[in-house]
Amino acid sequence: MARSTTRRPVVRIDLDAPSGASRRRPDELAAEEPLEIRVRREPLAVTMRTPGHDIDLAMGFLLSEGLIGAAQDVVTAQLCAGAEAPNTYNVVDVVLAAHVPPPVTDLSRNFYTTSSCGVCGKASIDAVRTRSRFDVSGDPLRIPAATLAELPARLRAAQRAFDRTGGLHAAGLFTASGELLVLREDVGRHNAVDKVIGWAVREGRLPLGGHVLMVSGRASFELTQKAWMAGLPLLAAVSAPSTLAAELADEAGMTLVGFLRGTTMNVYAGVDRVTV
Repeated sequence: MARSTTRRPVVRIDLDAPSGASRRRPDELAAEEPLEIRVRREPLAVTMRTPGHDIDLAMGFLLSEGLIGAAQDVVTAQLCAGAEAPNTYNVVDVVLAAHVPPPVTDLSRNFYTTSSCGVCGKASIDAVRTRSRFDVSGDPLRIPAATLAELPARLRAAQRAFDRTGGLHAAGLFTASGELLVLREDVGRHNAVDKVIGWAVREGRLPLGGHVLMVSGRASFELTQKAWMAGLPLLAAVSAPSTLAAELADEAGMTLVGFLRGTTMNVYAGVDRVTV
């Protein structure tokens, strides 16, 4: 099985050292490999990801794309070796339940995604604006700003692979009291979120009402949509949101928090859920 990190020899240059001294040393890198998601043995998507929790990734992807709504929509999901690379396990094959409609082929939607952006291949914003089956607008979640302020440090403390590589995004699912339920890391921030959502699907926890999704980077339109698809009422990020993320949060009735750093934060939508 593929590892999430790998060691590689590098040349370390230190300009503050005498004569810009350099030395050889090993460095640990975050792994990045393609994962093909198949439904009923037909290729559906290829994403560049960090190996690990691949079943969660596939389940989260299918949920966030509106293809499934719960664990019972999937009969089996298994990691298998691809025909062209028999010694690696970079294919997840999913068998949907009989009551689930098969994916509709739409040439306007390109399901190849890079590790940095899962929406880049989509033809238009209208093509990716999938409406959630969960109504989060009336979610009664209330969370103190002081509790939100503690989440980035708790997320960072649980990032084991980041400590070794410095090159991974993280997503964490928290309770309203600030308890971390699950954390996932990946070179792609959308993959990290899909892995969290996929875990929730397999655990039968959807919708995720009363919970908070915390991400280590910025809050994009896509991450906001994924949170909505999972029934999450609050998305928090350590960095900036985009205009479309804020607009979608308003439309969905979600709370969107950005620049969550230290004791400060900006609430871009749904401020009533954040208490001071």
